[in-house]
Amino acid sequence: MPAPRWARTALVLVNPVAGAVDSRLVDEVTRRCRSHVDDLDLITTQAPGEAADIAAKACENGIDAIVVLGGDGTTRDVASGIARTRLRSPRSAGAGGTAMVNLPAGTGNSFYREIWSDHPWQDALEGALATGRPRIRSIDMARIVETDTLVLLGACSGLVAEALVTAGELRDLTGRERYRAAVARTLRTFRPYPGRVTVDGVIVHEGTAVLANVGGGRYRGGQFKVLPRSVLDDGLLDVCVVGGELDPAALPGLTADGSHVDRPETVYARGRRIVLERTDGAPLTFEHDGELPATGAGRHTIEVLPDILPVLAAPGA
Repeated sequence: MPAPRWARTALVLVNPVAGAVDSRLVDEVTRRCRSHVDDLDLITTQAPGEAADIAAKACENGIDAIVVLGGDGTTRDVASGIARTRLRSPRSAGAGGTAMVNLPAGTGNSFYREIWSDHPWQDALEGALATGRPRIRSIDMARIVETDTLVLLGACSGLVAEALVTAGELRDLTGRERYRAAVARTLRTFRPYPGRVTVDGVIVHEGTAVLANVGGGRYRGGQFKVLPRSVLDDGLLDVCVVGGELDPAALPGLTADGSHVDRPETVYARGRRIVLERTDGAPLTFEHDGELPATGAGRHTIEVLPDILPVLAAPGA
């Protein structure tokens, strides 16, 4: 007798411009999904940000699972669509509803690594769909108060954000090579900025900073372990502030294994509401989930949204 199916309906949502997406991958993913669900839809996005609306509609239609075939940006959009649907219907939060599983088809694939570590995507998909009792985690997200923007992986000021500005100028490179080159170029002229970081009303850092990262996930860019102590479903946001006393050129190497958190120049804290500020009146260079909002603001407030995103996860994750 075959095992009972958990997901009877599923949607494969494809970002066709994601770094690893091609027709063979799409065909294999849909074939594997069809062996585990009764009703499967396939939708290819046509424009940036469209995935959020598609995910919200899938939730409203009662789809059991959304399989995301794209990178961290697509995953963030789908997560935002699911989360906003649950925010509009508080009674559904924390119980049932549409769950997400994302496959590593982008460049960084940080969120996939958070949930599935280094397991092959085939094993992740089988683990997510081929069981009558899947492991569903209710993941925390965050909200940037001033813009009402939802955040999945994290938000950061300082070096990471400045490197993203530089990356926009390197049009002849792609993927991780582009970001590594952007970091190297940014470091040539980067200077720590004067700032303040407040956690639940308590100032934890005031002075120069190389970066202040709030999350969320442990990894950024799929390779930098900026928040190594972060737990995705503890109802708290982690914040790491690296003071200006640290040589910025040392940071990429230190974040490769998370050893920067043991440095005396680093403050690491947790809370529900984090405020990042630049104190000299200039705009704070700021990014969230790899996006650079064009606000020109000197202050950003990030608050946790606990248990808002159901994701299919590895047993014991």
